[in-house]
Amino acid sequence: MIHDEPFGSPERRRSLTIIILLVFAVLMLRLYQLQLLFHVELDKKSEENSVRALTKDPVRGYMYDRYGRLLVDVGPSYSVTLIPAEFEKQNIGLLSSILQMEPKVLEDRIARARAYSPFLPARIKRDVDMKTLAAIEEHLPVLAGVTYQVESKRIYPTLARASHLLGYRREISDAQLAAGGDYYRPGDLVGVAGLEARYEPSLRGQRGFEYVSVNSRGQIIGSFEDGRRDKIAKEGYDLLLSIDGGLQAFAESLMTNYSGALVAMDPSDGGILAFVSKPDYDPSIMSGVTPADQWSELQTNSEKPLFNRASLTRYPPGSTFKMVLAAAALQEGVIDENYRINCSGGFRFGNRVFKDLHVHGSVNIVEAIQKSCNVFFYQLMLKVGFDKWNEYGRRFGFGQSTNTDTGEETTGLLPSTEYYDSRYGKGKWTQGFLLSLAIGQGEVGVSPLQMARYVAALANGGIVYRPHAVEFIRNKETNNVDPVRHDSTLVGLSPHVMGLIREGMERVVQAPGGTGGMARIQGVLSGGKTGTAENPHGKDHAWYIGFAPFDNPKIAIAVLLENSGYGGVKAAPIAGLVMERYLYGQLIRNVPKPAPARKSSSKAITQAVR
Repeated sequence: MIHDEPFGSPERRRSLTIIILLVFAVLMLRLYQLQLLFHVELDKKSEENSVRALTKDPVRGYMYDRYGRLLVDVGPSYSVTLIPAEFEKQNIGLLSSILQMEPKVLEDRIARARAYSPFLPARIKRDVDMKTLAAIEEHLPVLAGVTYQVESKRIYPTLARASHLLGYRREISDAQLAAGGDYYRPGDLVGVAGLEARYEPSLRGQRGFEYVSVNSRGQIIGSFEDGRRDKIAKEGYDLLLSIDGGLQAFAESLMTNYSGALVAMDPSDGGILAFVSKPDYDPSIMSGVTPADQWSELQTNSEKPLFNRASLTRYPPGSTFKMVLAAAALQEGVIDENYRINCSGGFRFGNRVFKDLHVHGSVNIVEAIQKSCNVFFYQLMLKVGFDKWNEYGRRFGFGQSTNTDTGEETTGLLPSTEYYDSRYGKGKWTQGFLLSLAIGQGEVGVSPLQMARYVAALANGGIVYRPHAVEFIRNKETNNVDPVRHDSTLVGLSPHVMGLIREGMERVVQAPGGTGGMARIQGVLSGGKTGTAENPHGKDHAWYIGFAPFDNPKIAIAVLLENSGYGGVKAAPIAGLVMERYLYGQLIRNVPKPAPARKSSSKAITQAVR
């Protein structure tokens, strides 16, 4: 009987042996790779499976007013985060239910986070309540990659809104994320308006990390390596502002029923004391998660509460601009204080009569400012010429950016020969165009912020300071307080010329026949100028610019009220009340003895810091 060999022929046994040896060789080679070549990488992956880096966002910097009062605080807020690489897609429904989000919205957020980095935690929903946190905690075993963290949101503890000055934060856009370097991640909040945007690098601080051990279900079981790898978050720097919080709240209350703006400045350094744009909005709406209906209301409201009228608008300045022409005429020697004209209530140029509001009789430059005589300035414009008017307008900063730190602004419009040639064609416009410019009408356009800087320069003798709201930046870690440098330029007017212009402005307020008597402050001499700017779309705009005290100015102010009529009737009283409130610390109407003046801004802020 013939028996088959157990593994067939010798050739078959040989082939099987070779296969077994090859398999064994491959296994040995792979074992060699795992043990000797790739152990560092594999150890790292193993560690990543058991260690999680928890992001620790820093506390954002605070903002204080010039007297050390807290204007912008921070409070706790909770955000849900997710690591895309760890999250399982089948749990979309559960997580969206817990967070009360549409599944599609949640999927889009996860996709955005994954595109940025699948291994970094990204915010999925912020400012969640304790009930949601409890549900997240309960379902952590099945929600791999999901956790939550504490971060901060803005709190506004005073009556001062200052919403257009302070600004707000919104979730970072894709464009900002791409330009933000390595610091930002999807879902981060960044400043998008006002000081929050301008000083974002200082306010945001430095992010930290805490490394923790987690189990297979993603639950934290303790610190990793006793925290030796942790990186402590560094708090953002504080901003110490020139703003007077009490004055800001008071000015806002006076402007409640108007559309317009009010800007008050310290003439000695350009520090902004009050910055009001009305209508405005409650900044706390922007602090956490802004409900969709409230955001829609702010965007679609016909009164445009999000629009910054203090620095982004371009209004005709009306008669408040007459001092520019006066400066050019006096400084260039075109006229002196003895030059007079006779105002009969109108000025004929060609076949048109340019009217005045009154018959002023014989007036010189000081009286023309006091009484706001249009006829005087019509004729003066023709003597000075377009180019010199434009030159002195630019010396005062018109037609260009103020370079303020408060956020976006308009450059306004200061017409020039080149501008008219471009708009109307060379030789196709006449000097009749200039007469409207002489009294602040026509194409000339300014912002209230520019006007505040202009009147501050008239108050201080001719220094054009950069308007600013931040005086110092404080590093809480080192307690160093660094001043913020702000540049300035000179208008270039002689003391004699400046004295004549200021005398006219004093008479506007203090003398009989002046148009700004309703801005008077009890016990304090002040100077100012009213303006009523024609508005082709409705009632005239009301302007007032002024400063006080006259001989040692502490405050300069510009008030603009849209569609409100005469500046001397509507805007001047508001300006007078704000200046009185600042100089005395309270309203002292009917109080016989004035209170002592406040300390200078630099000393006050230094004391507040200490």
